[in-house]
Amino acid sequence: MDTITRRRFLTTSGVVAGGALALGATAYGLSDILGFRDPDRPTGAKTLVLVTLYGGNDGLNTVIPYADPAYAANRPGLTYDPAEVLRLDDAFGLNPGLAGLHRLYGEKRLAIVRGVGYPKPDRSHFRSMDIWQTAQPDRPGNTGWLGRWLDGAGGDPRLAVSFEPVLPPLLAGARSAGATVPGGALRLPRIATPQVLEALAGTSPDESPAQARAAACFADLIRVQDLMADVDAADTAGDDTAGTATGGAAPPLDTQLALVARCIEAGAATRIYSVSLGGFDLHADEKEAQEALLTKLDKPLAAFADRMKDRDVVTVVYSEFGRRVKANASDGTDHGTASSMFVVGAGVTGGMYGDPPSLTDLDDGDLVHTVDFRDVYATVLDDVLGADAGKVLDGWRGRLSFS
Repeated sequence: MDTITRRRFLTTSGVVAGGALALGATAYGLSDILGFRDPDRPTGAKTLVLVTLYGGNDGLNTVIPYADPAYAANRPGLTYDPAEVLRLDDAFGLNPGLAGLHRLYGEKRLAIVRGVGYPKPDRSHFRSMDIWQTAQPDRPGNTGWLGRWLDGAGGDPRLAVSFEPVLPPLLAGARSAGATVPGGALRLPRIATPQVLEALAGTSPDESPAQARAAACFADLIRVQDLMADVDAADTAGDDTAGTATGGAAPPLDTQLALVARCIEAGAATRIYSVSLGGFDLHADEKEAQEALLTKLDKPLAAFADRMKDRDVVTVVYSEFGRRVKANASDGTDHGTASSMFVVGAGVTGGMYGDPPSLTDLDDGDLVHTVDFRDVYATVLDDVLGADAGKVLDGWRGRLSFS
C-alpha cells in the first residue's frame, strides 16, 4: 500500500481519532515495548509505575480519620462509622473499598503518606495537575518531572511508557518525550480487514520513521485489544458491573496494569510506566460513587503488587488534590488541597508517613499540607530511578524514607 493511500485511509477512516498521526513521534506498538532491551540498564535497576487518579480524590474518605470528632461533624451523611472502616490503628482506617490495600498494609508492604500537598495550593483541576506533573508549584513549566529525568537518561521514548490515550505532560521533556501505546476499543471500518491492517503496518521508503511507526501502531492495536479482551475475561468473569473501554478513553485500570505486568515479565527495559483512573470529581452523592471507584483501584492494584512482589517494581498512587473538609449541600465535596499518597513495592516498608493534617486548624476551610509532594518525588528519583533528584526538581532537598 503506497504512503499516500495509507495516510488517507488512516486520516479519513476514524482509526486515527485523537490525532494519533500527530503523536507519531511518541506512539509505539506493544511489540516495540515488549522487545525493548537496553544494554546500559544498571544491574538491579528498579521500575516505577505511576498511577494518576484524575478528578481530585477525596483523601478524608480514603484514609479515614474515623476517631476525630471533626470528621463526623463536618460531613453528616458522608462519613463512615468506625465499624465500617478497615482499621489501620486506633485513629485511622481505609475506605471499605480498599480491602486489598488494607491487606498489603497488614503485611507491611503499603506505605501511606498523609497530608501531601504544596504551598499556595490551587483548586483548579488543570492548574493543580500541571503543578503535580511538572513538580513546579511556583510556576509550572512545559516539561514534566519524569520527562526531565528522561532527558538525562538518554531520551529513548521507550524508557517511559504510558498506556493512556495521549502522552501525559509528566513524561514530556525538553529534548525528548516518553512513548504512548494506544489502547481502548476500536471501531474499524468494514474495509479494515486483517489483510488491509497488515498492509498498513508495512513500511514505505518515502515516509518518515515517525509516520511509519504511527501506522504500525494501528495494526498493533488489534493485538492490544485482543490482549485486553483476554484480561477482561479473566478478571471480570461473573462481574456484571465490569465496563469496557471506548474510543478515546483510557482502558480500565486492570487492563493497563496487566499490560504493564506483561511488559515487565517480558524483560522490557522500560523504567517508568504511567497508568490512570478517572472520575473522582464527585461534587454530589459522593459516598457510594467514590467507594466504587476505590474498588476499581484496589482490586487491580493489589493484584499487580502481588504479581510484582519478587520484582524490583515500585508503584506510586496520587491525585491532583483532595477535597474540602466540610461536605456540601449535595452530599459531595468540593475541590480541596492536601490528600494522601500510596507507595508499594520493592524496598518499601509499610506504615504511615507524614503527620496527619488537622481537621480544625484549616486554611480557608482547607487542610494544611504537612508533606510537600516533591519530597515523595525526590525519594522516588533517588531510590527507584537512581537519579540526581536535585537536577530534576530544581534543587529540591526534601526527602522521605520508605525503607
